[in-house]
Amino acid sequence: MLTLTSVDLQAIWLSAKVATTATLVTLPFGFALAWLLAFGRMRGKLLIDGLISLPLVLPPVVIGYLLLLLLGRQGPLGGLLKTLGIQVIFTWKGAVIACAVIGLPLMVRSIRLGMEQIDPYLIHASRTLGAGFFDTLGSLVLPLSIPSLVTGGILCFARSLGEFGATIILAGNIPGVTQTIPLSIYDYTNTPGGEAGALSLCLVSILLSYLVLIINEIIMRRSRRSVRQLS
Repeated sequence: MLTLTSVDLQAIWLSAKVATTATLVTLPFGFALAWLLAFGRMRGKLLIDGLISLPLVLPPVVIGYLLLLLLGRQGPLGGLLKTLGIQVIFTWKGAVIACAVIGLPLMVRSIRLGMEQIDPYLIHASRTLGAGFFDTLGSLVLPLSIPSLVTGGILCFARSLGEFGATIILAGNIPGVTQTIPLSIYDYTNTPGGEAGALSLCLVSILLSYLVLIINEIIMRRSRRSVRQLS
């Protein structure tokens, strides 16, 4: 039986809020980087791909610490944000940034794989018929990339729901402010008698992840039908 306190409900709401915001923020950057890697012609593409994929192999705590150095008050971007009156460290915005950086490689890989399945002759044909870059992007590449966009967004969202290491370094573990589901479970495991609370949040996490997978499958099926109609 679930035993959720008001703090637990705040953690669940904050997790959904952070994951959704991180996914929406990451989506345009993921699409642009995937386009660059799939269709761009430049030297050093392998190095760019390696930099984008680096968060996949680095420990999340390392990513969080590097972001802390970058966005802290003494950091190059942190000082600029401070003059603008924007605080990122130890706020939910910091959690969003941490999740976005961690989830970006998964999104880029998914979208890139989808773009690489597009027949290049379709793109050449659109250019031959006089379509400009944005016309080709909006009428051809974007519609045919919808399934991979959905998959990339779902992967980023799911990864953000479970993010722990980078979030606790950059945003901290403040109940009601930056404490997400993984951080709340961590607190319960270090509290005597907190087994019931930890188990309840684990069950909620499993349920949310399962719902995300079901929604992903439904959207993917509809997207595949739409792509077949377009092609």
